[in-house]
Amino acid sequence: MGTVPSNQIELTVADSGRMPWDILEVPQIDAKIPVKVLFSDPDTGMQVFLIRYAAGFTNTWHTHPHAHGMYILDGVLKTHKGEYGPGSFVWFPEGGWMEHGATAVNDVTLLFITNKPFAICYEQDDNHPYPMES
Repeated sequence: MGTVPSNQIELTVADSGRMPWDILEVPQIDAKIPVKVLFSDPDTGMQVFLIRYAAGFTNTWHTHPHAHGMYILDGVLKTHKGEYGPGSFVWFPEGGWMEHGATAVNDVTLLFITNKPFAICYEQDDNHPYPMES
């Protein structure tokens, strides 16, 4: 069998099937989005969420002070650039405006990964990091 290392790493485990859904309230668009926070890295700010958008929901034009990726688990993610089904990974670079949500027909559930702490800004906000026009 060999020697067992004495400096084994600790694991962080999130059992998403047993976790209750929290609600991310977005007052700018009067939305309540079901989320599960799976991981937050205290060193980098990187975060991983499970998110569910209800059928017909669109997160209207917004920006983030971070990049983020979405891995679609079920349903179809509708974006300003197209629609993406289960197994698709969509990366949204930092620095611009986007729309995304569910199609009119089905909910979409996705894994949402940020490279920095999560924040969201809309046109009416004073603190958005990028102008809407270049």
